[in-house]
Amino acid sequence: MSALENIIAKLGASERISGQEALLLWQLAPLWQLSQLAVAAKRRVSGDMVFYNRNFHLEPSNVCLFDCKFCSYRRSEGESGAWDYTLEQMLDIVRSRKDSGATEIHIVGGVHPRNDLYFYLELIRQIKQIMPQVAIKAFTAVELNCMISKAGLTTVEGLKLLKEAGMEAIPGGGAEIFAPHIREQICPQKGSAEMWLDLHRQAHKLDISTNATMLYGHIESVEDRIDHLLRLRELQDETGGINAFIPLKFRSANNSLSALGETSVIDDLRTLAMSRLILDNVLHLKAYWVMYGKSTTELALAFGADDIDGTIEDSTKIYSMAGAEDSHPTMSIEDIEKICRSAGFVAHERDTHYNLIK
Repeated sequence: MSALENIIAKLGASERISGQEALLLWQLAPLWQLSQLAVAAKRRVSGDMVFYNRNFHLEPSNVCLFDCKFCSYRRSEGESGAWDYTLEQMLDIVRSRKDSGATEIHIVGGVHPRNDLYFYLELIRQIKQIMPQVAIKAFTAVELNCMISKAGLTTVEGLKLLKEAGMEAIPGGGAEIFAPHIREQICPQKGSAEMWLDLHRQAHKLDISTNATMLYGHIESVEDRIDHLLRLRELQDETGGINAFIPLKFRSANNSLSALGETSVIDDLRTLAMSRLILDNVLHLKAYWVMYGKSTTELALAFGADDIDGTIEDSTKIYSMAGAEDSHPTMSIEDIEKICRSAGFVAHERDTHYNLIK
């Protein structure tokens, strides 16, 4: 039996693969075989189900202290294209969607020069007054680290205050690529991998679930991607607090890395499948349709994904500003069901914590 055949046999027996085995599989396995392996792994977790939710995004501001090279979203104060909502303007957005049926509000933005932890605590409290039934999934680890540090609190103290205010979960952004030599080139001002991992670790200990991401398709290598996934797998072994993993494709429009172009759909699918196979302890793999587009999202369901995010309701600009195909992203329930059915699966509505909604 060849080394590749031995790896495939291990995966068929639901055995964990090492980093070296993952590298060999990533480089040598044909795409059809990765599809088979990843879908089998997905079916062991969620059968024929593909999950979605009714959600919208709230993006307080794209004004940011940092200037990451891959970011098409960030603006300086006063720059053309910048926005900076007041508390009341954000609450008006929430009021306008009060009867939308949304079960989750996703809040992310720039690392703001003035808005502090107490500003965001008040935002969360008032959102819960308007939509008490909604789950608030808010702020990347980078945003959280900055606002909590600025308040002079420990990570645990800050997270406890946010949880008490009504924050139930944390999205996975800010992870980018954990490899230090890559971070130094694409996001030198952003916190370290260790900061990201520790903040998520502390959140899990407080029973705040999180997602995890990886930004791929820029200057990183396959080895860097595998290292990133293995570090997430180790954290999940320790805490079990990661709900879902989302591979985020680098989109090249309007940023400092535009000359790189974008990686292929084949690489997208290979990355999805390998994420499912390496992260054997993370139950859900999300193909974020706003980033991939609807046609690639349907293909992703044949490569291990079991979640496509939600209805969105034209409420996020992060990927449209970077060149994604949907400039006003929204998806009806009928569209979601059709995509899942065409791929041979059945769409199921979930809440933020993957409880099914009948």
